[in-house]
Amino acid sequence: MRRKIHIIPIIILVIILGALIYASTYTLTTIEVKGCTLSSEEQVRESIKDHAVMGNTLLLYLNNKFGEKDEIPFVTKLDIDFIDKHKVQVQVYEKSVAGCIEYMESYVYFDKDGIVMETSKERSDDIPYIKGLTVKSWELGEKLPVENKKKFDQILNITQLVDKYDLVIQGIQFSADGEIILYHDNIEIQLGDGSNLAVQMMNLGSILESEGLEGKAGTLYMKEYSLENPIASFKVK
Repeated sequence: MRRKIHIIPIIILVIILGALIYASTYTLTTIEVKGCTLSSEEQVRESIKDHAVMGNTLLLYLNNKFGEKDEIPFVTKLDIDFIDKHKVQVQVYEKSVAGCIEYMESYVYFDKDGIVMETSKERSDDIPYIKGLTVKSWELGEKLPVENKKKFDQILNITQLVDKYDLVIQGIQFSADGEIILYHDNIEIQLGDGSNLAVQMMNLGSILESEGLEGKAGTLYMKEYSLENPIASFKVK
């Protein structure tokens, strides 16, 4: 009977050691990251490595299941797919950013409702850069306190239409006369006062494509474009 009592702790210890040895074979060596446009793949990888304590895939799984998530700029969610002992695939889901303005040598990014989402020293070419808006201060999670509310509402309308029609617009600007100018690669798009904005934006993508304007440099005139007058002209720079 005494022998059995002494053997049991040994058996338990052997099981624990075996489990630890087996767990140690789950070494994370490969992290594949997908879905980064605004966010940094390197930051995502570093976050994954930090959660894989001692480079262990099992500990990464437990941390991902029960631990706190890191805040990564422009990222709203990470989905981790555990491929095998040594490899994970990370699908990045980014925040829906509508535009950005420059403020004291930084770029302030906001969503379709004008809510400040992120700030960065870098400007993304994939997000419309807004020229001509003035703000004296801002707070994360709050609406940008823009001095010209009417102009800002127009910008929010434009960014929503850009997203709706899947347009590639790098910049939005107002002329001295208050007319709207968009920038698509090397093309300046003049839209006028915005009275026909919905129709203009709905047809902009097809005009750029059907007229063979992709890759060209110049000005696309759409000031008078409307349902009754669906005419646009292009002048090469």
